[in-house]
Parts: sequence; C-alpha cells; structure tokens
Amino acid sequence: MSTTDPAAGHADAWTVMQKFYEAEAAYVAAGGLGKASYEHVAAHLDPEVTLHQAPGLPFTGTGTWHGHDGMERFLARFSEVWESMEFLEQDHWGEQDTVVVRNRVRFRARATGQEVDTHIMQLITTRNGRMLECRPFYWDPQAIADACRTPDAP
Repeated sequence: MSTTDPAAGHADAWTVMQKFYEAEAAYVAAGGLGKASYEHVAAHLDPEVTLHQAPGLPFTGTGTWHGHDGMERFLARFSEVWESMEFLEQDHWGEQDTVVVRNRVRFRARATGQEVDTHIMQLITTRNGRMLECRPFYWDPQAIADACRTPDAP
C-alpha cells in the first residue's frame, strides 16, 4: 500500500494514524493536560476533527468531541483515566484517506493500576494528511469500565 497520495502529496490515512498513535501514547504516558505538550498530538489532527466515542465508558463524556479544543479536552480526560496505553498489535485496511484499524491495546488505569488487554476497531478518515474523523468500537467495553472502577465506586 502506498504511503502517500500522489495527487495531493500527503500521507495516507494509515501513515497519519501511526504518527497520531505515537503522539497520543506519549501524551497519556506524560500525564496529559498540564504535564505534556498537546502540540505533538494536534499536529496530526485536522482543525475540524471529530471523535465519536461510545457512550458509557469512563472517559467518553458526551461521546462526541469536535475540533482541536474538543480533542484536547477528550485526551485530558483520557489521560486522567489511563496511566499508560501500549499498542501490542495493529492491522489496517484501506487506502488514501480512509482506513480501518484493528488495535490490540493494553491500558493501565490510573485509579486502580489494573491492566486491560483489549481490541479496538477504528474507522478513520483523514484530510490533507491529518485525522478528520474517528469512530472507535471497543471489543469489551465492560472490561474497560471495570478496570477504571475504584472499590468505593457504585
């Protein structure tokens, strides 16, 4: 699969996402808002980026996050919940501006220290070499929620 779009001269969706995942993991590991530079993440995001998260998870809030400010708020919340995220396996399908990515990820919750090894499928579109839209689908949302639940939480 080509890593650039010859007509536009910019990276394909998979190349964009590889760079984004690296910046995202570094941001989370550093502790997020106030502890890490968001500019490394923002460099891989279209100004009109939209993230559609599944409702009901400890970090999803309203479920839809728009623009650079929305993504920064999402990643700040995500970094409060997770201490680390490690991409163990990745497969991808698609070309040019659309890609489906299967990630096997190991998360460690900040509040509990519990680890979750799970799969996430993401449907991603890019524009001009930056992520425009992302729709993640979690294989086991209950395991994610359980890892984040402290003993005193309902």
